[in-house]
Amino acid sequence: MVIYAVMQKSRRLAPALVPAFRPVPRRYRHDGWTPERQRAFIEALADTGSVRHAVARVGMASENAYALRRARGAEQFAAAWQAALDHGIRQLEDIAMERAIHGQEVPVYSYGKLIGTRRVFNDRLIMFLLRNRAVDRFPASASQAAIQFHERLKWRREEEEAPDLDEVRMSILRRIEAIERHDKRKEAARLAREAQENEAGPAVEAEGEDSATGSDASAQSVDARPLPRCTRPI
Repeated sequence: MVIYAVMQKSRRLAPALVPAFRPVPRRYRHDGWTPERQRAFIEALADTGSVRHAVARVGMASENAYALRRARGAEQFAAAWQAALDHGIRQLEDIAMERAIHGQEVPVYSYGKLIGTRRVFNDRLIMFLLRNRAVDRFPASASQAAIQFHERLKWRREEEEAPDLDEVRMSILRRIEAIERHDKRKEAARLAREAQENEAGPAVEAEGEDSATGSDASAQSVDARPLPRCTRPI
């Protein structure tokens, strides 16, 4: 969003910042490098800072644009081209300044899911801008010490934001203890189940033996009964 806002602002200011120039004389073609298309290309180049994006905006090819800059009578066009690129450099400086002051918002993921964002500051970018825009106060000889100082500040900030190691260890130990308690409960339940099965085994066998004994006695009583006497004469 920061880059987009800066580019939009530069896009509105570009036509006034690009100097006027005399277009390269070319034989007129409705799909060629007409004076209007040349001006539109220079303005687009100042907007985007990219030849590829600029030619795409005017419906031309990069090779044709470079050929036009090398053509006879293209001195003013080439100077306007360079001025547009210089304006693109100024856009990058504005973006760098914006990031150095306000930082850059980056996403934060946890287990593959977006959980939020955090703002990150680039200390090296800050020192680069100070060293190049305030040379009298931040000479190159002091840049290394300043970078080290800002690196220490960065480490301190990261340490403050980092979680407490003791709390992390206690959390891990609590988790291990919970797992151990769960395993103990599971083992106790298994042992109790086996004990119940062992106690139930002899009773089932005794019932089986009693049932078998009763069956044999019934069979013997049946066999012991006297046969009916026949009274009919033979």
